[in-house]
Amino acid sequence: MESNDEAGHAALPLAGCRVLEHSRTVAAAWAGRLLAAMGARVVMMEPPQGHRLRGAAPLIDGSGESALFAYLAAGKHSLLCDLATSEGKARFEHELERADILIDDTPLAERESQGLDAKRLGARFAQLVHVSVLPFGAHGPKAAWDGEEVNLLHAGGEGYLLPNGLSGELFPQRAPLKIYGHFAGYQGGCTAALAALTAWWAVPSAGGQYVDVSVQDAALAVGAFALQRLGDGSLEHRSTRSFRYGGVFEAKDGFVEVLTLEDRQWSALVQLLGSPAWAQEEALRDPLERSRRGGEINRHIRAWMAQERVEDIVRRAQALGVPAAKYRTPEEVLAGAHESARGLFAQATLPDGRAVDVLVAPFQFRCTTLEAHAHVPAPGELEKEDC
Repeated sequence: MESNDEAGHAALPLAGCRVLEHSRTVAAAWAGRLLAAMGARVVMMEPPQGHRLRGAAPLIDGSGESALFAYLAAGKHSLLCDLATSEGKARFEHELERADILIDDTPLAERESQGLDAKRLGARFAQLVHVSVLPFGAHGPKAAWDGEEVNLLHAGGEGYLLPNGLSGELFPQRAPLKIYGHFAGYQGGCTAALAALTAWWAVPSAGGQYVDVSVQDAALAVGAFALQRLGDGSLEHRSTRSFRYGGVFEAKDGFVEVLTLEDRQWSALVQLLGSPAWAQEEALRDPLERSRRGGEINRHIRAWMAQERVEDIVRRAQALGVPAAKYRTPEEVLAGAHESARGLFAQATLPDGRAVDVLVAPFQFRCTTLEAHAHVPAPGELEKEDC
């Protein structure tokens, strides 16, 4: 008999897909979250003490619940499973018999003892898509290395390029930075989810597959443009990496980002600035000359921006066709008219019954509305159900 959960997901793209998630990292948990948002039934196989990220900062005020875990676990289910015991291994294999996809980030050194080595699972479950998500992948000289977010961000090259632009100008002596949060982990999770779907769709013709995802490689792909420029002998660095003109500017009451890549956008920017005499110079009609004189142009823009209010700048810029946007606080994002109109945020219910706002998904489908409400499972919640 179809459960209420499965009935509610019937119209979603991954309806009927069953995913088993054995995770401890953001990357693997995010891969499961993306599949759950598309309608897959995702079951987290948690250790007896609960998922490692249940206690991860930041905590939701007054609840003791991890905000990070709540976001990553919304829409999933939970079973407790101790893979150090024969009973736990038997339970895991029972779940694998019904699973289409396994997402696993267990370190290589622990997989055999826990019954999770790829060869064994491939022989036992011929139709299973087994997605391995490790900091540096499951093959190669760094396969056994551990890596936290700060390591992966810098190993992926992004840290080498930060801070840049306005941040680099304001704080030229600042050491390389880590982007706030879990940038590399989310990139690895996106890669793992896409790889899982690619392999799953090929199951009818190719059978199950083992998919090896490296979070470092996923993070490295984000900086592909910087790597591409190595081919023409250009090495980007945080002190030189910036838009030739444009970027982030400080206004009277906040910050605005402006990006003009096309001639028509440059012309509109000149209008926004009040068509000053310096911008009428014939040489500045040439985009290459504008690039060469980017620092000079930005000094003019910065002086103008400092006298204006953010909302006025953005309103006038968008009316003229200048790509410009305000840097908003989290509260402003949650209450934003655009976000509300698109239904980007919805409430998720915590195990204690409280409701919090979370992003439904980082994507939408044209013909299918994603489920707005989700719950964050308590440890082992499926123990109470006949699953």
